[in-house]
Amino acid sequence: MSTTPEPTAPEPGPTVPASAPAPALSDGLRFAFGTLTVLPVTVHRWDREAARAGMLCAPVAGLAVGLVAASLGGLLLVLGAGPPLAAVASVAVPAVLTRGLHLDGLADTADGLGSGRPAEDALRIMKQSDIGPFGVIALVLVLLAQVAALAEVYGRSWTLGALAAAVSATTARLALTLAARTGVTAARPEGLGAAVAGVVPVRGALLAAGLVGCAAAGGGAFFGPYDIGRTVVAVALGCGAAELLSRHCTRRFGGVTGDVFGALAETAATAALVVFTLG
Repeated sequence: MSTTPEPTAPEPGPTVPASAPAPALSDGLRFAFGTLTVLPVTVHRWDREAARAGMLCAPVAGLAVGLVAASLGGLLLVLGAGPPLAAVASVAVPAVLTRGLHLDGLADTADGLGSGRPAEDALRIMKQSDIGPFGVIALVLVLLAQVAALAEVYGRSWTLGALAAAVSATTARLALTLAARTGVTAARPEGLGAAVAGVVPVRGALLAAGLVGCAAAGGGAFFGPYDIGRTVVAVALGCGAAELLSRHCTRRFGGVTGDVFGALAETAATAALVVFTLG
């Protein structure tokens, strides 16, 4: 496991009582950007209602991260850099804009799963500050896969590579929306996992997935009928891969944690990028 601790709640004001009015869209966006990025956003509310709105807005935060990643990669290509360097830059952006928390969660989750220990011991291993062999392997393979996939797509077209970067980052945060749906439990009573697990109604999660799928199809339409289908498949398979991991972690750990959410995001992003290399 890495030296970065599991993501915890930011330092907003006092928790809003249950009788408070429903959060506005701005509350949801603040929660999403303030929790899932390092952008200087103040979270005014840290309660279940705000968490619900925030997790529904998570794909918007992902789109913002993806657009920055795509812009940097495209800029390097315009300036004469090759696809591999542009791919490295694009992959680095989400890591920087999240302080590496999703990668940290991936490493922690891999160590917990790889330990083969009972749930309580595995969770304890995930909280330790050192990184184990399973965490190292997971980080290396995932980052290599992301860079290799983006380099291949950038080599075909910088605009298609930009679309892939944006779609993968958005899909990564959509996977978090789906993982926060009703019925998903938290493995610990504290941390980000406990704050957001089970807060999103299933209908809301499906609506978010439908909107992201439609937006991805709209982006793919600029490249042709094949890419309409490819972008939708990228979203679907990215979320599908994250869902399989989420269910496995729930069985192993008794629920989800902030580390698991990070692993889900990286899994979804990687699977989505791989789809863009096919065909």
